[in-house]
Amino acid sequence: MLGYVLDEVFVHHRAPHGHPERPARAVAVRDALVGAGLPSRGRSIAPRAATDEELARVHRAGYLDTLTRTVPGQSGWLDADTYFSPGTWEATLAAAGGTADLALRVLAGELSRGLSVVRPPGHHATADKAMGFCLVNNVAVAAAAARAAGAARVAIVDWDVHHGNGTQDIFWDDPSVLYASTHQYPYYPGTGAPDEIGGVGARGATVNVGLPAGAGDAEYAVAFDDVIVPALRRFKPDLVLVSAGFDPFEDDPLAGMRVTHRGFGAMGARLRAIADEVCAGRLVVALEGGYDLRGLAGGMTAVLEAMLAEAPEVPGPTGAISTAARVAIDATLRAHGEVVEVAS
Repeated sequence: MLGYVLDEVFVHHRAPHGHPERPARAVAVRDALVGAGLPSRGRSIAPRAATDEELARVHRAGYLDTLTRTVPGQSGWLDADTYFSPGTWEATLAAAGGTADLALRVLAGELSRGLSVVRPPGHHATADKAMGFCLVNNVAVAAAAARAAGAARVAIVDWDVHHGNGTQDIFWDDPSVLYASTHQYPYYPGTGAPDEIGGVGARGATVNVGLPAGAGDAEYAVAFDDVIVPALRRFKPDLVLVSAGFDPFEDDPLAGMRVTHRGFGAMGARLRAIADEVCAGRLVVALEGGYDLRGLAGGMTAVLEAMLAEAPEVPGPTGAISTAARVAIDATLRAHGEVVEVAS
């Protein structure tokens, strides 16, 4: 049974006028998933607040203290991009706690897979800093919760158009968490080069495929087939978490990629298939970015269909890929050429 977190609390994180990370994002995804029959095809899980212990596994005490003193019930900015409003802290705790709860339920076998439609997003939040619209790193909290609950290895796949610098930072030296990202490069936040492969003792547990602007369905399919899926197969995680940003969409205003709804469905199908192969299908998808409402709605619906399919059909590449994309993918493969397997 697919479990999902989809709640009005995430609409209460109110954006300043003109900010791209706005409540309409959650509304667009909610309406699309309800239209696709999600309430009758899955089980609704009410989001719970992340606990202090869960947050402290990935964020430093001083940073959490700053958030709890500054954000609840207030409005303001944590940096030039990252705002907060009176409803932000409740939404933030629910986003992290709801995603962690799905991960724990999937890990325990209560649910087969999970879909977490939350905001604010999380993958730019480092151990001690808010940035890029993110206050708390939702997927990192979920990964650490799964590890604490007994998962030997957890994999995070991030297909947001922006590199998840926060997630990479948090798990840089941790060989038990694989962080694998496809993203536009070079681009905000400036991290995610192919030679960023993890710290001492965790070499190979960070995998970055920085694709050039203009990459579309074919380039992403090859990146997954040549790099991401083989990395998951070698790593053999107990659980796969996905930072699913829909800003690689062809019409997204904050990026320069050309992924279609079909392309998102293809990525979802690939991850569903490899999760079925290596970890009994244990897969949780959490919303990150995506600022074109049609891209969000159609992309998440395509991913939902891949998650619910009895046996996901993995489509092949849709055509030849660009020379620049091939160079980028090969750079990642070369960076990992001497890494046979990450440390146990």
